[in-house]
Amino acid sequence: MTIVPFADLHAQYLSIKDEIDEAIAAVIARSAFVRGPFVEKFEEDYAKAMEAAHCVSCADGTAAIYIAMHALGIRPGDEVITTAHSWISTSETISQHGAVPVFVDIDPETYTIDPARIEEKITERTVGIIPVHIYGQSADMTPIMEIARRRNLWVIEDCAQAHLATYQGKKVGRFGDAATWSFYPGKNLGAMGDAGAITTDDADLARRMARFARHGGVIKGVHEIEGINSRLDGLQAAILGVKLPHLARWTQARRSAARRYDALLASNAVRTPPVAAGREHVYHLYVIEHEDRDGLASHLKADGIQTVINYPTALPFLPAYARFDHHPEQFPHSYAMQSRILSLPIFAEISEEQIERVATSIGRFCRG
Repeated sequence: MTIVPFADLHAQYLSIKDEIDEAIAAVIARSAFVRGPFVEKFEEDYAKAMEAAHCVSCADGTAAIYIAMHALGIRPGDEVITTAHSWISTSETISQHGAVPVFVDIDPETYTIDPARIEEKITERTVGIIPVHIYGQSADMTPIMEIARRRNLWVIEDCAQAHLATYQGKKVGRFGDAATWSFYPGKNLGAMGDAGAITTDDADLARRMARFARHGGVIKGVHEIEGINSRLDGLQAAILGVKLPHLARWTQARRSAARRYDALLASNAVRTPPVAAGREHVYHLYVIEHEDRDGLASHLKADGIQTVINYPTALPFLPAYARFDHHPEQFPHSYAMQSRILSLPIFAEISEEQIERVATSIGRFCRG
């Protein structure tokens, strides 16, 4: 049986093999393995692509959030508001500073943080908000930014899954004080290993982030503070630099695949991903809902179709946060969708035949 993969990173590599191989060879030829010209070029190009003034690269997307919060002055005991539905990187980096993650339920239409529930969670200890542009669709940034300005809170946009997504005609990452990015291999713009970055328009903030990420100094051997070691290596920067010009085309391919899924699944008993008005989804993940999610997933697996649950447990209910004693009624939407969501195969190179095979299999399951 031929498998329909959840993602096909090798197919992407083959589509630009010569470019990738040449980039890797160039780094090796110059021994530019840590920082250096390939990293600097990627930072410049990525800032331009995301329409930001500055890009600070780092080791991965988790480090990006940690570095941004540190540079914004987070302290032990501070509270940071974030979504109840995300990967744990978003919240664990808050706790790692000795601060407290304060979860807010999601808008069930978009799976992003519900702005209407943010204000009630703000206390005298609240210092910031981290909205997540989950699955490739922007959070509702206008009311979030209004609350942040009125309450004097910083905002870090977690853009790990949303490269080139837009909100009201503006790219994500352009609203908050800083935006964090993951280039994990499976992301829409993915390295061949871990990699991350932070973008901002604030030159002083960019310098503070770069200084902290590079052992406390932007000049080698000059350590202004104690920092950490979180650097993008030259090989990953060169690979990302090759991939970046293809990102817009790959994004359109993902959107075309999503539209085809939408059309083929319309008559089945599944909920396809809604797209809110004024937002352009980039479909890092194509997430459906079904009342018998586990049964559907098993059926698809038997048909040779790979699926993933992103994420099977909402953050407030993870063992890592048992200390807060959260209850389902506090996060009704996040709790309810845990047993319903299922991510289908989607990647820029997915074929019409593969999409139809997935949709046909879902149709058979739904018809019993």
